[in-house]
Amino acid sequence: MSQTAESTRTIDGVELPPAGIYNVDTAHSSVDVVARHLMVTKVRGHFAKFSGTVTIAEVPEESKVSATIETASFTSGQEMRDNHVLSADFLDAEHYPTITFESTRLVRGKGSEFQLEGDLTVHGVTKPITLNCEYTGVTSHPQMGTRVGLSASAEIDRFDFGVAFSAALETGSLIVSRNVRIELEVQLVAAQ
Repeated sequence: MSQTAESTRTIDGVELPPAGIYNVDTAHSSVDVVARHLMVTKVRGHFAKFSGTVTIAEVPEESKVSATIETASFTSGQEMRDNHVLSADFLDAEHYPTITFESTRLVRGKGSEFQLEGDLTVHGVTKPITLNCEYTGVTSHPQMGTRVGLSASAEIDRFDFGVAFSAALETGSLIVSRNVRIELEVQLVAAQ
C-alpha cells in the first residue's frame, strides 16, 4: 500500500501523518533569516535554494530531519547588502557553499508543538541548536499526494559560527546584531 493510501494516525489527540519518508516541497516552503540593522530595525533575508528530507517514524520522537541550504541563494532584495552578506565578512559563500542541519533529537511538547534538536553547520562551523516547531497538519490530495505542514524558528548567535563581522556604532552597538532569527515554513510531500 502506498503512503498516500495509508490513513493518518492520532497520538495524544493530534492527527499525524503516516510514517515514512517525506521531501521538502521547495515551491511551498521558505527559509528566512532576520537580523537587526543599526539595532533599530529588523532586516529579512531569504534563501531561495534548499532541500530536505524528513523521516517520520512510527514513534514520533524517533523521526529524523536532514536539510541543506545553498548559501549563494541568499537574497534580501537589496543587491549591495546581498553581496556583503555573501562575502567573507559574513557567510563567505565562495568557501562555504552550503549550510546544513542534521537532527539529533525530537522532544514532543503540548499538542502540536515540539522541539527539534540538531547540528547546524554554517561557515564551516557545526554547533547544536534547538528549533521550536509547530506541526500544522496533514492532508492528502489525489494528484499532489500526502502533504504535511511545519513551522519552526530558532535564534542563533552568528559569532558562534565564525560569522563575526562586527563594525560598531558610536554607541558601542553593532551595525548588524549578533543574534539572528531563523524562520522556516515547510511543506513536506510523501516520497514516491
